[in-house]
Amino acid sequence: MRKRERVAFGAIVTAAVGYVAGILTAPKSGKETRKDIQLAAIKAKKEAESTLKTVHSELDETIAKAKTLSAEISKKASDELHELTSKAKESKQKVRELLSAIHEGETDDKNLQKAIDEAQKATKHLRQYIEKQNTTKKK
Repeated sequence: MRKRERVAFGAIVTAAVGYVAGILTAPKSGKETRKDIQLAAIKAKKEAESTLKTVHSELDETIAKAKTLSAEISKKASDELHELTSKAKESKQKVRELLSAIHEGETDDKNLQKAIDEAQKATKHLRQYIEKQNTTKKK
């Protein structure tokens, strides 16, 4: 994960912790506080789902580009591309499974973040490889 992404993630976590601390120390009834916490959890779930959908779409697009490129490159490069594409497809499947689990309420934050990280990593590696091949092809 790049430094900028780590800082953004840290800011989000810090904001969430601050929000929860504010809710718990606010002069509200227990019923109101529980309702606020429930709404915050629903919002976090929707944000995670949105992120997973975005990552899923990016993987789809990148895999399509890789397939197009595969037809144009050498055997060795094709084998490397096939390996990266396979990893991207595995990540895409995990994202799809987690999206289903979110809808059914059967997942936790640890699984979500791990899947997001893996999918983003697979997308990044595949895009870098495609860009490298396109640059080489233009020369």
